[in-house]
Amino acid sequence: MNRRRQKKLARQLVGAATCGRTARVRALLDAGAQPETPDSEGTTPLYAATVQGALGAVRHLLAAGARPDTESGHGTEGTPLCAAACWGHTDTVHELLARGADPNLREDRGAGRTPLDRALSGGHAGTAEALRAAGAQTAR
Repeated sequence: MNRRRQKKLARQLVGAATCGRTARVRALLDAGAQPETPDSEGTTPLYAATVQGALGAVRHLLAAGARPDTESGHGTEGTPLCAAACWGHTDTVHELLARGADPNLREDRGAGRTPLDRALSGGHAGTAEALRAAGAQTAR
C-alpha cells in the first residue's frame, strides 16, 4: 500500500475512533488501516477511542494489534489508559488493563501523571478503584 493511501486511512481511522463508529473502525482495519499509525497530528486511533469511551472501537483496535501503552500526540496527549481514566470511562479502563496496559505508566514520556492521578483529579471514584485493584499508584 502506498504512503499516501496509508496516511488517508490513518486519518479516517482516527476520525472513526473519535466518533465511536465501531463498524467504520472495523471496515477501515479490514481495508488495511494500521491500528498503531497516528494521524498528521500524532493522535493514535486507540487514544482517540479511549478519550470518547468508545469501547467497541477500543476492542477492535486492540484485537487488530494496537498496543495499550502507546503514547499519543507530540507531548500533548498521553496514554490510552490515562485518557480513559481522565474521563471516567471505567469499562474502557477495564478493557485496557485486561489487554496489558500498565496501570502505573506515566504520560509525557514517563514524566507526567499516572492513570490514577487522572482518575482522582477528575473525581471518578469508580475508575480510581478499578485502577487501584490493578495495582495503580499516584505519581506523588
